[in-house]
Amino acid sequence: MSSSEMREPTFLVLAALADGRKHGYAVISEVSGLSSGRVTLRPGTLYAALDRLRDEGLVRPAGEEIVDGRLRRYYELTDAGAETLSTEAARLQSNADQALRKLRLRLGPAAGSGVA
Repeated sequence: MSSSEMREPTFLVLAALADGRKHGYAVISEVSGLSSGRVTLRPGTLYAALDRLRDEGLVRPAGEEIVDGRLRRYYELTDAGAETLSTEAARLQSNADQALRKLRLRLGPAAGSGVA
């Protein structure tokens, strides 16, 4: 996957797994939190994305357990997934930095402290 093709939900799923293994519902909750509620994943959408990311070598299964009579599947980021996430985060940061720089130029020196 080219980093320029990564969609926001994919980025957020990888980011949700960056600090350790999680089960599906925890990934859904983390994605919602990371996006301040802008991105809401349905279970079917999440598991399709996890299957695709697994096929791409970016995530891997990390165990299963039964909780309250329901199967919980855990997933974790692979080293390739962490590298892909890092590359995409750097690309997004660079784009944001450039946009903010351009905004500061547009606003002029008097408004310099209003846009970080």
